[in-house]
Amino acid sequence: MKKFDAVVVGDVNIDLVVVGYSQVPQPGQEVFVDNMMMHVGGGAALFSLSLAKLGLGVAFNGVLGDDSNGSFIREQFAQYGIDTSQIQTSKTHQTGISIAFNPDTDRSFLSYMGSNQELALERLDIEQIAQGRHVHLTGYRGRENHEQFLAIVKRLKEKGVTLSCDVGWDDSGEWYEGIFELMRHIDVFLMNETEALHYTRRERIADSLAIMADHGSHIVVKLGSDGAVAMKDGVMTRHLAFKVEAVDTTGAGDSFNAGYLYGFIQGFDVETSLKFGNACGAMSVGAYGGSTGTPDLEGLKAFLQRHAGSRILPRAISQ
Repeated sequence: MKKFDAVVVGDVNIDLVVVGYSQVPQPGQEVFVDNMMMHVGGGAALFSLSLAKLGLGVAFNGVLGDDSNGSFIREQFAQYGIDTSQIQTSKTHQTGISIAFNPDTDRSFLSYMGSNQELALERLDIEQIAQGRHVHLTGYRGRENHEQFLAIVKRLKEKGVTLSCDVGWDDSGEWYEGIFELMRHIDVFLMNETEALHYTRRERIADSLAIMADHGSHIVVKLGSDGAVAMKDGVMTRHLAFKVEAVDTTGAGDSFNAGYLYGFIQGFDVETSLKFGNACGAMSVGAYGGSTGTPDLEGLKAFLQRHAGSRILPRAISQ
């Protein structure tokens, strides 16, 4: 028996969300804004909070600073039942911080990585992480850490866990093709549309999915306002987005991941998992903060009942 439903490995920081101003002030300028709010941030942390809200037993594996921000994050995790015993405390860096401007449209960030830079693959405790029946990995950096990342994945598979991975944006701009080797070992491989097109060097998502299906058995691509599509064992399934008013898109993709993987971990089919993912993503954008709007299980069910006939008209998947 596994101790947790899921163990999540990755980044965690403080998000300061600036509301009512979309630019960095000019030198010597002071600007007063409508609001400034502090939330837990970092893709892995937001995913963990969203998954825990849905009722799964979650443990988080990352690094925090020995400071008030680190304490705040631990308290937030504890509030939702997330186990923090795998979190390390940095002796050299403070907890990371991101300042988000213009959260309702194209977000801009000022970020300090802080203690996140100490999360080293070579120091991960495989036995500890394998206490989850499912493990969600983040932090893939292409050629820079491909071999280490792949080795961790193979060792975890030997422990009998299922694995998911969201590789995120490639800051190097290389879009390393070794990712296709990684796909072969991941049970659920997630990315957004732009990332999928970059990695496959294609202009249409249908062509991109066809390429990835030759390497991974279960690929999920988030299409933003067009919903999401999954390719599992060669079968494509699409689910349209729900009509909602967005106020902050921070963490929408991580909330989608939580909804989808909740479905996967609980044994639901692809169509249902996509529905859960789109619903969680839609609820996320309705409140400031990356996980503030994400639902508990009852909230998810209520949302789906309210929005049973509310979908955005689809864009053709081949375009």
